[in-house]
Amino acid sequence: MLYEGQFRNPSGCAVAGVIDRSGRPMSGEGMIEAISVMHDRSNGLGGGFAGYGIYPHYKDFYAFHLFYSKKEAQEETEAFLGRHFEIVYSSEMQTRKIPSVRDEPIIYRYFFAPLPQKLARSHLDEREYVARCVNRVNAQISGAYVFSCGKNMGIFKGVGYPEDIGRFYRLEEYEGYAWTCHGRYPTNTPGWWGGAHPFGLLDLSVVHNGEISSYDANRRYIEMFGYKCTLQTDTEVITYIIDYLMRKQGLTLEETAHVIAASFWSTIAEKEAGAREQETLLRRMFPSLLVTGPFSVILGYTGGLMALNDRLKLRSMICAEKGDKAYISSEESAIRRIEPSLDKIWAPAGGEPVVFELYDKKGEREQ
Repeated sequence: MLYEGQFRNPSGCAVAGVIDRSGRPMSGEGMIEAISVMHDRSNGLGGGFAGYGIYPHYKDFYAFHLFYSKKEAQEETEAFLGRHFEIVYSSEMQTRKIPSVRDEPIIYRYFFAPLPQKLARSHLDEREYVARCVNRVNAQISGAYVFSCGKNMGIFKGVGYPEDIGRFYRLEEYEGYAWTCHGRYPTNTPGWWGGAHPFGLLDLSVVHNGEISSYDANRRYIEMFGYKCTLQTDTEVITYIIDYLMRKQGLTLEETAHVIAASFWSTIAEKEAGAREQETLLRRMFPSLLVTGPFSVILGYTGGLMALNDRLKLRSMICAEKGDKAYISSEESAIRRIEPSLDKIWAPAGGEPVVFELYDKKGEREQ
């Protein structure tokens, strides 16, 4: 196996995303085409996709995607899940053989609903109950890894070039209103199936290009709130930070962005009174969740995508629009591959969140 420390490409990794804000479904083929343009940003050690709206027939159930390295882990995990959830449907995930995609684990998909009596006795809300069950599997069952657990969405990832991973999972057969994808050029930790992007928790998914120098400080802080960072990559901690700030602390997308990519104190001092007070409060409340180092991130969630650069904009990111569709990518060329004629294209400023949402979802946020 090749390891990240054997290679170093400071601008490596590719991210891309698309959303049709009208809610019309799109095949995963477009994202496969887009990420293939950025082939040289990857090195074959990881690729992955997240699709939203892809399970309309099971939209009210949690869709769990799991890797197993051995049958014993599968048996133990299914016994645990059967004690906590009603399993509506399960099957081995349908894939196709791709010569460059090797050493794949056992990959299963389940659709669940929490058992009502178990949920009631836990005294937790449903999402926290699910998140804790996922954490227990990933932290305590050797050889099992839940890599996707949201409703009406799914993550598909593995070791290989991203376009090959997309073909492996047959994503041209799926349709969703939003997609994100990632091509990995790992630099610090092993290239392995669990370490590929996206990383997810509930309906959140994160793809990330960069290197988080604050990883240890961020990890130590977030693990005080029950999260376990076990997957040998800094992108995992970004996902947990966002979940903590939004789901547990009730922050908005924009407020979460101002914590993760907070402006310098000198910049905050120059802002108008309202913005200055808000950003000052956020920096003082969550100083250990400031993410430092070069990064560009695409966050996927039910109903939308958010693009975010580090505050110095040390990683490239382009946003674009064409009609109802909005695009995010590391390179303009990837967007042009699937939409040659654009209405608008721009590079967001460092630390500036760009949010694209379904039209109905945007209305909900503004009320």
